[in-house]
Amino acid sequence: MDKIKVFFVIPTLYGGGAERVISYIPQFIDKEKFDVTLIIVGFEKDSTYDVTGIPVKYLNKARVRYSLFALFKILFINKPKIVLSTIGDLNVTMGFFSVLFPSIKFIGRHTIVSQTVFKVPVKKATIGRKIIGKIFRTGINLLDVVLCQSRDMFDDMQINKYKVSKHKLRIIHNPMRDNFKLKSKSSVQDGMIRFITVARLVPLKGHERILKTLSKLNFKFQYTIIGDGSEKNTIFKLIEEFEMQDKIVHISHTSEVSKYLTESDYYLMGSYAEGFPNCLIESCSVGTPVIAFNAPGGLNEIIENGVNGFLVENESEFIEKLNYKQDWDAKTIRESVYKKFNKDKIIKDYENLFFEILK
Repeated sequence: MDKIKVFFVIPTLYGGGAERVISYIPQFIDKEKFDVTLIIVGFEKDSTYDVTGIPVKYLNKARVRYSLFALFKILFINKPKIVLSTIGDLNVTMGFFSVLFPSIKFIGRHTIVSQTVFKVPVKKATIGRKIIGKIFRTGINLLDVVLCQSRDMFDDMQINKYKVSKHKLRIIHNPMRDNFKLKSKSSVQDGMIRFITVARLVPLKGHERILKTLSKLNFKFQYTIIGDGSEKNTIFKLIEEFEMQDKIVHISHTSEVSKYLTESDYYLMGSYAEGFPNCLIESCSVGTPVIAFNAPGGLNEIIENGVNGFLVENESEFIEKLNYKQDWDAKTIRESVYKKFNKDKIIKDYENLFFEILK
């Protein structure tokens, strides 16, 4: 049997959950059945993820819109059977390309629920924005399959701005990576409780409401924030306002996320919405429980209250759980995510989708 040629296409391999997943999955797809290539619109020098063992082509373009001819050429010459893309602009582009390449099956992996779900104010819909919105909706609906990371996203894609037909939607969760090893013991030392958040410093991630709740604690703690972004100055002004400078450790970027998760007692999430948060799976995979504000984006598919953490509805509940005393079992926490999101299961889900779409 001839191998099925599959292209994974992504704007860059710099940071981010989508980049992490799309750099990881192709490495484990069955090479006896699939001929896999990773196409990067951006530059090799910007890549932060390991892509060992798979062919990679860099188009060396600063934006998706600058890469249209290069993408067209590479599809025309190589004629893959399946193209799987991720992130908005690129998914829309591949949707329109599907008209030019009817023999190729195009899958667009979506990354987040729409703004209408989490009530973030949006800009007024000018004529220009309406046109752009229609272009995006048309492009997404031209894809053969729209891949969702959670049930929340699956539901959202039908009812909000994209209005994708249900028969085009599929759900495949993000995989739990093998390189996150189980912690051997609690990290509590000298009464110090260690909290951690790994997320971009942007309003959507809700750092401000985490800091607000932490400012009301009356026990000894340290809070590690890993990430960088546009809200860095605002967040650190808030830390000063709460006089918490001596309790905060900030790390802009690290390749040792697993180490910091292992050394922490709780992962804290303040996000107003997610796609499917890799960080929660990773925290649970090392045995560190999670306290998170309930939000759309698959959190309720990951967190099992009292088993691997807590989902809370408001700040008072968040504070209550921060003060809650429980003996957590690291193995139980890890198993709660392993049974649902282990690498082998998720890779098999992708392979089955590829077979299904070619029938």
